[in-house]
Amino acid sequence: MTDWSPVFISMKTASLSIFITFFVGLFVAWGLVKLKNDSIKIVLDGIFTLPLVLPPTVVGFFLLWTFGVRGPIGKFFIDFFTVKIAFSWSATVIAAVVMSFPLMYRSARAAFEQVDSNLLDAGRTLGMSEWKIFWKVLFANALPGIISGGILAYARGLGEFGATAMLAGNIAGQTRTLPMAVYSEVAAGNMGEAFNYVIVIIIIAFVAIFIMDYISIRKEKQWK
Repeated sequence: MTDWSPVFISMKTASLSIFITFFVGLFVAWGLVKLKNDSIKIVLDGIFTLPLVLPPTVVGFFLLWTFGVRGPIGKFFIDFFTVKIAFSWSATVIAAVVMSFPLMYRSARAAFEQVDSNLLDAGRTLGMSEWKIFWKVLFANALPGIISGGILAYARGLGEFGATAMLAGNIAGQTRTLPMAVYSEVAAGNMGEAFNYVIVIIIIAFVAIFIMDYISIRKEKQWK
């Protein structure tokens, strides 16, 4: 009988991680778009994009070094809150956030940069605050790109494997997400069980792509 706990763990992890990633990625992208110093912008962009190009196991190594029991943050939480981060469900969320963040950040940044700067200047001329300009003008006009980035980031968090394996492990009922479950079942020779998990992942990924394309097509029709 198929154990469906990896589905629930993955959905719970991806839901919390996209909530964090969406807002952090949004405001980091906004901050870089507003940044005037090109040199600093290039360095920061490189840092924020690194998890997208590095092997997930390398990212997982740095996460384990940081959040492990001897790591600076991991040791702090153990000493002051008696909370162990590594090899817990929280670790799956951290891994998903770090690995999905670049997709949300880059999508939001690209969407912001495509908004006509004259619209922003018009808002300032009308006496709107920068915060109001962000929500009423910039965010509203960049929304399709932002939503697409959010969907991609959600799907990436749901499918995260390498960093999760390094930081959270593969503990049944606790940190075993869908990708980890597929790996475990294949390693055990249970191809039928692995196939069930693969089908679930494919369905979720297809739905994400469908929603993203639907939003893009609707936006194109509005422009026409």
